[in-house]
Amino acid sequence: MESDLGSVCATPLVDTTQSIDMNHFVEIGKMRVGIDASNIRDGGGLTHLVEMLSAVRPEQHGIEKVLVWSGRSILDKLPQRPWLRLIHDPLLDGPLPSRLFWQRFRLTGLAMHNCELLFVPGGTYVGSFRPFVTMSRNLLPFDPDERRRYGLSWRHLRYILLESMQSNTFRRASGVIFLTQIARQVVERRIGLIPGKVAIVPHGISKSFQRPPQNQYPLSVYSVNRPFRWLYVSVVNFYKHQWHVAEAIARLRQKGIPVELELVGPAYPPALDRLREVISKIDPKEEFIHYVGPVPYQKLASHYHHADGFVFASSCETFGQILLEAMASGLPIACSNRSAMPEILGDAGVYFDPENLREIVEALYTLMVAPDLRKRLAQAAYERALQYSWERCARETFSFLADVARGASVKDG
Repeated sequence: MESDLGSVCATPLVDTTQSIDMNHFVEIGKMRVGIDASNIRDGGGLTHLVEMLSAVRPEQHGIEKVLVWSGRSILDKLPQRPWLRLIHDPLLDGPLPSRLFWQRFRLTGLAMHNCELLFVPGGTYVGSFRPFVTMSRNLLPFDPDERRRYGLSWRHLRYILLESMQSNTFRRASGVIFLTQIARQVVERRIGLIPGKVAIVPHGISKSFQRPPQNQYPLSVYSVNRPFRWLYVSVVNFYKHQWHVAEAIARLRQKGIPVELELVGPAYPPALDRLREVISKIDPKEEFIHYVGPVPYQKLASHYHHADGFVFASSCETFGQILLEAMASGLPIACSNRSAMPEILGDAGVYFDPENLREIVEALYTLMVAPDLRKRLAQAAYERALQYSWERCARETFSFLADVARGASVKDG
């Protein structure tokens, strides 16, 4: 079953690609790009695909047709455009083995007959079509220290297998897109320099999150009935360290500071068990620590807009989309000093070691007692977030795809 749908593109934060010689595409005819979305299931990967295809103008890059192969649930969420063709295969509705079978034995022939370049944003490709471009979306497989948090478990083994598969994909790719410079550095420390073309293309941010910073009040304005509300949005997981943040909030309460914490996001069950154990000890009646659970993406912005401050304690991020959402929401931010966070937030936040309870307490306290600091950092974070748009992301992505296709065509010629 096939349907014609369209998409739109975004513009990049930093122009890392070379300009495209449109005369080249006139000579060889308009280009067709295929997108293997077989490994995209939900979450950030789906958001990226939807937003990018909703913002792009492919004709600006010499591309007349974009084809997307995926399962029905993904295709139904993509935008409708005259240049976008959505192609469904029942195998792509199935589990990972059936999707890998399709990618290995069916996609190559489909791509050869339908496109000049294949884009595999999922990061793993076992087929033989060339040229193809892929993306690095997950640093956990390339960080042994973070993997060890899972002990002897299937999750740990899965990350080891992913590192092997994605390393092979990156080495064979004609081009690899990273979301941040630090992500590229982490991967290349593990597998060596990427032999193909490389681009850094950050994600964008939905305008629904954008809200200029609000007035910042002194700590004396807050009370038990109206505490300072910290928000932490993220999946509950071992590398997110929500329990350390909860303990920091409890320390502040012990000092008589009116403060509460809202935790929003789905959960990895073993990590949620650890969080609930900590909460049961420090706030058994759940008076000031509230785990809300998962919230639909469309309703996330309201949680940011009702918070007084944002805390992010992850120790491993390829990009930090949630951090960008908080920045765009105009919140003062206390943030982990690990991984990609300093690259995204810059000097617009107060940093801490996410595994050092004392540092987390100090970072939260520093912001709470200094409204002028909160105001200055919230404004800086908000202005920094405005640089990230899906229009720029889409434009830079498709410019890179066209550049790789041009290079492959010249090489073959």
